[in-house]
Amino acid sequence: MSIIYSKLTSMINKISDEFHKSFLFTTIFSILRFIENQWTNSYFKKLYPNEEFLNFLNKSNILKNHLFNPLIVLLLFSFFLILSMNSPSTSLVITLLIGFIAFFIGSTILPKYFLNNNNIKLIEFNKKDIYSIGFCLILVSIVFFVMCIASIGGIPLLKPSIRYLLKPILTMPVFLIIPGTCLVASTYLKDYQMKNITRSQARFRFLFLLVMNCALLLLLGYRTPLLAAFLIIIIIGFYGNIISLWEVVIGGVISVGAIIGIGYFRSLGEMTITSSTNPFYTLQSRADFTLHVLNLLDFVGGNFGLTHGQLLASSIPGSDLGPRMLVGKIIAWRTEVTVTPTLIGQMVIDFGKIGAAIEMCILGFILGIGFKIMQKSKNYFYIAIYSLILTYSILGIETGILDIQVLLYFAIAIFIYLINIKKSKNN
Repeated sequence: MSIIYSKLTSMINKISDEFHKSFLFTTIFSILRFIENQWTNSYFKKLYPNEEFLNFLNKSNILKNHLFNPLIVLLLFSFFLILSMNSPSTSLVITLLIGFIAFFIGSTILPKYFLNNNNIKLIEFNKKDIYSIGFCLILVSIVFFVMCIASIGGIPLLKPSIRYLLKPILTMPVFLIIPGTCLVASTYLKDYQMKNITRSQARFRFLFLLVMNCALLLLLGYRTPLLAAFLIIIIIGFYGNIISLWEVVIGGVISVGAIIGIGYFRSLGEMTITSSTNPFYTLQSRADFTLHVLNLLDFVGGNFGLTHGQLLASSIPGSDLGPRMLVGKIIAWRTEVTVTPTLIGQMVIDFGKIGAAIEMCILGFILGIGFKIMQKSKNYFYIAIYSLILTYSILGIETGILDIQVLLYFAIAIFIYLINIKKSKNN
């Protein structure tokens, strides 16, 4: 495995180096360095609130040390359910309780039995390798973004109707900008930890990465990936002491506002609502519809499930129907629409209440052990990988964890965490 990794990173490093040597990228980075110097030395930067702004937030131990604890998934899931205008069925309430309890056990109790050494030795990753991988992922996403725009002959944000002409085979690689941003941001965090760059420089680079994500994802009219970019930057910045607590709180408000705003204006463009409609209605209606879907899936799935793994397997490229299209077929016999099943929907329809208990416990354990490693090590890479899987767990509250690339992120995280657990036991 180490030989494969070595050869792969060697090739990626060469690609990254060649691009950095090119005239185009030399010019781009020269311009960015100039802007960065102007930013860090700007007089107007002094007008920006310092870390003491809204200082009362720092007095809360929960906000300061446990804001992005894995249990935030349960908190946000509960909030999402409350948004709905309808109530869950009694059977679904039982399923949710089972899932929530299992997640709590997996994220809070089970990790206590692992990695308890005072000086745990984790696998170390070369910063240059991590940067090169992230940089190449961003390059791939930019190339496919251009192909997406060219293939539909317009910008979906400006003309929402053409968004449905986008092809998944072209849009999926665009989303690689998210893990790419995660890895590149983590290397900037490492530079800051090593005092190679100042906090102001690190903040500028984080901001630039976020703006780049907004430029690509917003123009394609996607809300969920854009929120993923926001969350990753915020989580890495928060645990790397690059972003203050008050900025996290305000960033969260802005993120929610972006979801509501983009959904509202997109719905206006598609004429599914009128200008007199409450902007919160789009969020409430989504929660209402998603809860209705979950009620149906819980009814069909029962205690032991219906599809027995077929829904999860349909995430594999080449399947006749994607996972969300399969959900549409199960509940409405319509294969031409995609339906989000929530975080627990796949578990219920595949393996019933039993499956919800097992899978939620596993998900909780992955996040719990990742959170423990991150807190113990403060390592830039482990902060990044935790931010990535926590982000997609939060987004999966509505969409489910069903995309093949997201499942791959979790598989990589599980693999790395298990190796570290084994290494810790051997020591």
